[in-house]
Amino acid sequence: MNLDFSLLLVVATFASGVIWGVWALLGAVKGNSDGQAAEADAVEEAVAASENKAASKEPVIVEYARSFFPVLLLVLVVRSFLFEPFRIPSSSMMPTLLIGDFIFVSKFEYGLRLPVVNTKIVDLNEPERGDVIVFRLPSNPSTNYIKRLVGLPGDTITYRNKRLYVNNEPVKLTFKGLYESNMGTEVRIASESLGGIEHDVLLMPYQRSMEGTFVVPEGHYFMMGDNRDNSRDSRYPGVGFVPEDLVVGKAVRIWMNWDFPNMPQWTRIGDSIN
Repeated sequence: MNLDFSLLLVVATFASGVIWGVWALLGAVKGNSDGQAAEADAVEEAVAASENKAASKEPVIVEYARSFFPVLLLVLVVRSFLFEPFRIPSSSMMPTLLIGDFIFVSKFEYGLRLPVVNTKIVDLNEPERGDVIVFRLPSNPSTNYIKRLVGLPGDTITYRNKRLYVNNEPVKLTFKGLYESNMGTEVRIASESLGGIEHDVLLMPYQRSMEGTFVVPEGHYFMMGDNRDNSRDSRYPGVGFVPEDLVVGKAVRIWMNWDFPNMPQWTRIGDSIN
């Protein structure tokens, strides 16, 4: 069963805030009622004594709520509206992203959305061809995928004989040689220019992958992995065209790489994602 961390975080923040708020409200009401029965010159002392007494008798659940609420609220705001961390679990985006890369995804790049319901409340930039994007899998929205955006609404995308075509125009591809890997087959690395963004892709001459021509409908995007012959992406059923409302954000930076039990790759820390 997949755990909806966003929902869990919202519920935990709301519950801790309510518990702490109700207890504080009850303490304030009690302090006001005590103060009305006292002389004017003793009001401050009575309120202070009441607050100290309430604090000393604060239930454990209230103490935890008071301690965790600010932390939970900060995490909720940062994760929902600024940056969310992800870990790369597969090789589908090699050589741009490696297994074990921990990345930051900008949640505000394409507009602000409410957590859980994913309703957009502020429009900002639109996704651009060549962006590396995290999105929720159309066939299972509880699963996050990361791919490169190659097709915008209305585009015609063709992948044939290891070449990518956008609106019937071949995308510039410059072969750089063999790519050292443990994939068990000859792998070639090439530089591709997509939407003005230069990035590397991997191609396997002796491995078949899904080919075809796809017309991107309005309000949707066509995504492909940089490891072109080893990526389950918009070419395949179960992924297909990605609706705009399933876009999570733009991958912007690597903050760690650790594919345990291997040693961390310290040189990847801080690398930007292009």
